[in-house]
Amino acid sequence: MTETTSQTAGNADGAGPAPPQTLAGRVRRSFTDSSGSIVFGMEDGTVSIFGLVFGVAAAAPNSSAVLLAGATGAIAAAVSMMAGTFLDVETANDQAASRIAEERARYAADPEKADRDVRRRLVSAGFSDTEATVTGIMSKHPETRLEIAAAVDLGAGEATRQNPYVQSAWMFITDLFAAAVPVVPFAIFGLGTARIVSLIVTFTLLVVLGIGRARIGRRRVLPTVAQTVGIATAAALAGLLVGKLIS
Repeated sequence: MTETTSQTAGNADGAGPAPPQTLAGRVRRSFTDSSGSIVFGMEDGTVSIFGLVFGVAAAAPNSSAVLLAGATGAIAAAVSMMAGTFLDVETANDQAASRIAEERARYAADPEKADRDVRRRLVSAGFSDTEATVTGIMSKHPETRLEIAAAVDLGAGEATRQNPYVQSAWMFITDLFAAAVPVVPFAIFGLGTARIVSLIVTFTLLVVLGIGRARIGRRRVLPTVAQTVGIATAAALAGLLVGKLIS
């Protein structure tokens, strides 16, 4: 009873262990941390398969041919993007770990010189000489000092590791979903109707994606939406041109 009460009090004071995160909370955090991969996956899936579908639809005899090409391309593209994201994140993590190891070795060789270097970087970044004394305060906590030094010398982004499995999973899911949007109408309607429906639902998805990009990046909505739709339009026109030339 006493132990439970003390843990509760510790959490209320902010000194105790944090409460375990729920599954929904972990998924939400994962979604937020993977926003770059999600936007990239949605953009790639929509643009590449939209162009493919309209190129094939220009020469295909029926919806089945477009569906086969679109579905095959969507799955192949999603798997390819997932593998590429995994390798990219893993390589970035390895590079960051290597540079932090170099930073650790530099500190071990000459701690005072390393502290002076970090202090000089902080001063040149606009900190006062008094504020830059944080390196001296951190001397009693070597690991914390290393993290601060890595953030200053290497950049905070390079000192942060991402989970390649999570990033690649989000890439696969979003890329496949976005790629399926222009393809699904060809599984439901005839060729002529499917073209129109595919155009409408893909345009709607691109508008939503553009709004999402604007909110994430805190950019102006209309230019971001126009840019997103314009890229997909260029891909569709390229695919349509190729389809007309071949047919």
